Amino acid sequence: MADQITVTLPDGSPRSLPAGATAADLAAAVGPRLAGAAVAATVDGAEVDLAHPLHDGAKVAILTADSEAGRAVLRHSTAHVMAQAVLDLWPGAHFAIGPAIEDGFYYDFELPGGARFSPDDLPRIEARMREIVGEGQSFVREEHTIEEGLALFRDQPYKREIIEGVAHPAGEDDPGAAAAEPAPVGTGGISTYRNSSGFVDLCRGPHVPSTDRLGAFKLLRVAGAYWRGDERRPQLQRIYGTAWECDKALGEYLRRLEEAEERDHRRLGAELDLFHFPPELGPGLAVFHPKGGLVRRIMEDYSRQEHEAAGYEFVYTPHLSKAGLFETSGHLEWFADSMYPAMKVEGASYYPKPMNCPMHALIYRAQTRSYRELPLRLFELGTVYRFERSGVLHGLLRARGFTQDDAHIFCTPDQLGDELASLLAFVLRLLRTFGFEEFEADLSTRPERFIGEPAEWDRAEAALAGALDRSGLEYHLAEGEGAYYAPKIDVHVRDAIGRRWQIATLQVDFQEPARFELAYTGPDNALHRPHMIHRALFGSIERFLGVLLEHYAGALPTWLCPVQARVLPVRDDHRAYAEEVRSQLGRAGLRADLVEAGEPLGARIRRAKLEKVPYVLVVGDEDVAGGTVGVNARGSERPRRGVPVAELADKVAEEVALRRPAPAWG
Repeated sequence: MADQITVTLPDGSPRSLPAGATAADLAAAVGPRLAGAAVAATVDGAEVDLAHPLHDGAKVAILTADSEAGRAVLRHSTAHVMAQAVLDLWPGAHFAIGPAIEDGFYYDFELPGGARFSPDDLPRIEARMREIVGEGQSFVREEHTIEEGLALFRDQPYKREIIEGVAHPAGEDDPGAAAAEPAPVGTGGISTYRNSSGFVDLCRGPHVPSTDRLGAFKLLRVAGAYWRGDERRPQLQRIYGTAWECDKALGEYLRRLEEAEERDHRRLGAELDLFHFPPELGPGLAVFHPKGGLVRRIMEDYSRQEHEAAGYEFVYTPHLSKAGLFETSGHLEWFADSMYPAMKVEGASYYPKPMNCPMHALIYRAQTRSYRELPLRLFELGTVYRFERSGVLHGLLRARGFTQDDAHIFCTPDQLGDELASLLAFVLRLLRTFGFEEFEADLSTRPERFIGEPAEWDRAEAALAGALDRSGLEYHLAEGEGAYYAPKIDVHVRDAIGRRWQIATLQVDFQEPARFELAYTGPDNALHRPHMIHRALFGSIERFLGVLLEHYAGALPTWLCPVQARVLPVRDDHRAYAEEVRSQLGRAGLRADLVEAGEPLGARIRRAKLEKVPYVLVVGDEDVAGGTVGVNARGSERPRRGVPVAELADKVAEEVALRRPAPAWG
C-alpha cells in the first residue's frame, strides 16, 4: 500500500499527506490558523468530521467556524449539547429532532409526567451546557444496524420512529423531520454520535471534534411544536437557541435581535394605528384601520399605475369556486393541506381560492386566442386564503388571508426569455422605489414530487436561468425546491439591519396550460400551447407592508405615510394661521393634519415623532407675521426656523412625486 496520498484543495493545488491522514491532519498541514478555525470538512462534496480519513485523489475543503457551513456545524453540535443538558436535568425526558436553522438551532422535547419548560429553566439549561462544554467531551461517530439502533434508543420513541423511517422510507414526506434525521449508512444502517460522557444521539453529522470548541451560544425561547408538524401528533416543546464562532459575533447577533424586536411590524402596526388581528376573525386574518388602509391604497395604486404602463390588462375574479376548478388545476391533489375546507352549497362543494391562477386560465380560455395577442398579461390584486398552521402564523408576514399583486403572462415559446428578463427588470425597479438596494435570487428546480415531463421542466429551468444571467442578479441554485408544478425564481432583499426577505416570485409553468387545454393559433394556422408565467412582485400586499415597516422601523417614506405633515400652533390664537398652512399643503397634494394647542407643545411634538410623521411644523408669532413655519423634519438634527410655506410645500411635494428620500434641511 502506498505510504502517501494526494488530495486537491479548493484552489486546485495538490497536497501530499501520509496514508491514513484525516481532514484534521490536512488542516494542520496547511497551517496552524486553519487548524484552529476548522470545525469540519467536505470530501468530494460531502460534509464529514475532521476525524474522517482521506483517500487518494479526494477533493477536500476545510470548513471554518466563521463560514456559513461551519456555523451550521457549530449550531448542530450545540443542539446536541442542549439535548444532553435537558436529559441530565430531566431524567426520563424524550428528545426528538434538533437541527441547525438560520442563525441558530432548536431541539424538541417531551418532558416526563407532562412537565413543561418555563423561561426560568433556560438559564439552568445554559449552565449545564457550559459545564458540558468545559469538560471537552469528544463527539465520536458510530455506525449501527437498524436493530442495534432500535435497541440503543429503546426508551426514546421519537428516535425509534426516525430509525424505522430509515428502514422503511416509503411514504416519508415530512421535510421538517428529514432535516435532522440520519443518513443511511451502507445498506439499512444508521449513524450516531456519542459523547465521552456516554450521551448518544441519532445524527448524520458532521460535528465539531469536542464540546470545548463550542461556547458562544444563547438559549432564546420556548415554543410548542407538533411532532412532524402534524397537529394530530403529540405536541412537544421546542427550545430555540443561537450559536456563533465567537462571543463578538454572538453579541452582534443578539443586538440585531433586540433591534429586530424594536422593529416588529406587529407592535408597530398597533402603535401607528395601522391594523390588528381581531380574535373574533380567527388566527391569521387582519383588519386594516383607516391609516393602514390609506398606506395600502397608496401601494396598490402605485402597483396598478406601473402595471398599466407595462402593458398589463386588469381582471377580477371571485373569492371562491366549485371544487372542479381546483381538481383541474391540481390544487386539490397537491395543495389540499394548505386550503380551507370545502363548504357545501346547493349540493356542490366550494373552496375559498388559495391562488388566482386557475381563474386567470379560465379568462384566457374564454375565447379563441391568436399569436398576435401574445404576450397576454393579466393582472389582479386578488385576495386568496390559505390554511396555514397556527404555529407558523406571524402577523402580516405569514397570514391566512392576503392579497397578491398577481399576474399571469401567456406567451409563445419564442417570447419566454424576453418576458422573463423584462419581469426581473420590472421587479427590481419597483423594489428600488420602495428603498431596497441589495438583491439576491434563488433558482428553485424540480422537486422529487412533481407533475409534467422532465424535459418540460428542463426547458423552464433553462429559461429562468437565462433571464437571471441576463439580469446580472446574483443567484443561488436551490436544487429540488421548486413548486410541484413549476420551477421558480425567488427574489430576496436585504433590509436595514441585514435580514434577508423573500419578496417576489416568478414561475414558468407548462402544466396549467395543458391541464386547462389552453391554446393559441399560430402563424401556421395550427393550434399551439402557450407558456404561462406566474408572478407576484410584492408577494402579497400584507407581507410586503410588514417587511417595509420592519425595514424602516415604522418611519415609512414620506410618499407612503398616512400623515405627511402635522401643523402645531404654539397657542390657540395661532390656530387660524395653522389652518391656512394646512390648507396650503393640502392644495399642493400633501396629506397634512392639525393638532390644536390643547396640551403643551413639547408633548404634541413628541407624539408626532412617535407616530413617525415626516414633517412636524410649528407656527408661532413670527411665522404668522412672516408667512413661514418652523420645520422639524424626521431624522434631522435640529429644526429649521422661518421656512416659507410655499418653499416647504414645493420640496415635500417634489419628494413625494419622485418617491425619493427627503431633502436635507438646515
